[in-house]
Amino acid sequence: MNKIISSFLLRIIVIIGLVFVIHLFVLDFLERPLFNDKLVLAYSVNTAFAILVFITLFLFREKFKNRLGFLFLFGSMFKFALFLVFFNPSYRLDGVISKTEFFAFFVPYFFTLSIEIFSLSKWMNKLE
Repeated sequence: MNKIISSFLLRIIVIIGLVFVIHLFVLDFLERPLFNDKLVLAYSVNTAFAILVFITLFLFREKFKNRLGFLFLFGSMFKFALFLVFFNPSYRLDGVISKTEFFAFFVPYFFTLSIEIFSLSKWMNKLE
């Protein structure tokens, strides 16, 4: 496996794993249910699609060198569309998105997006 991809996989799995554990500790400290609000699904989906977007961009780095930014934006919009389709309807069942529901999706979304941006910028700056 390519060094860039394996480095990204290690980085995202370790960081998202730590963020997930911290998220659980915060929920426990606040005496909230730990695994409500599709928490595990949100972390899993965001991480899987971050990996998919990163690997896709890496594989097409030569062919679409001048369009990688647009492909990244498309991938990010796709992840957000997943939220609207799969998470938002269940979060809005009671008519309100609670703070725990909001953070259940957007904490992993934010961290996976940040890791993607950091990792992509490292090797994209090296492209000729």
